[in-house]
Amino acid sequence: MNYRRIIPCLDVKDGRLVKGVNFVDLKDVGNPAENGAAYSDAGADELVFLDITATIENRKTMVDAVAKTVDNISIPLTVGGGIASVQDIQRMLDVGVSKLSINSAAVRAPELVKEAASEFGCETITIAIDTRLNPQLPSGFEVMVNGGNQPTGIDAVQWAKQVEELGAGAILPTSMDADGTLAGYDIPMTRAIADAVSLPVIASGGAGTLEHLYEAINDAHADAVLVASIAHFGTFTIQEMKEYLAGKGIPVSL
Repeated sequence: MNYRRIIPCLDVKDGRLVKGVNFVDLKDVGNPAENGAAYSDAGADELVFLDITATIENRKTMVDAVAKTVDNISIPLTVGGGIASVQDIQRMLDVGVSKLSINSAAVRAPELVKEAASEFGCETITIAIDTRLNPQLPSGFEVMVNGGNQPTGIDAVQWAKQVEELGAGAILPTSMDADGTLAGYDIPMTRAIADAVSLPVIASGGAGTLEHLYEAINDAHADAVLVASIAHFGTFTIQEMKEYLAGKGIPVSL
């Protein structure tokens, strides 16, 4: 059965777990390895670890923090932030990471997606797409890079189609407009991307209620939901999220 997945997101800055709103106003919420272990034990399907300032600071992902997280969990871990070459990917795979998330580097050098998928397998490569509303583009959503600081002029839906052709295995679109607001995922953006590709799409940015998780899957056609604030701040447990979705007829791994 094709289960819908609950994936807590660990945004990490200076080795600490943080959470912000619209990519700014970051609050310290703990130790990523400890939180990762708790989510793994609580029944999360996977985890995402994002070194959110690696690209801005022009450095590689913090291997030590990633390795500590891997050592504490028993579920797949996707790592993003500062991944810019096949060597970076290999370094992460060597410490036990399951998948890599590439954003800015893929926009700058699309051939990296093809090279990485060929070298490590499509299922290893997730393309993260940070989006912002831009009514001048065909879909109305623009790709942002460099930690959400730099507009590209690229249409988010067209980019999603392109990375699928290049060999990406999944797409992780995050709405900068919705991020951390607790007002719900950007359903139109997520659905536009999910309906344009045949890859798994992970909804990200804005979950505040259990209903939002259902909307992302049912209305936006997402295969998985990334959660941060509602998990980090103890609003809902992973079990509560899964039981709610199951009650709505969504197949989840309980």
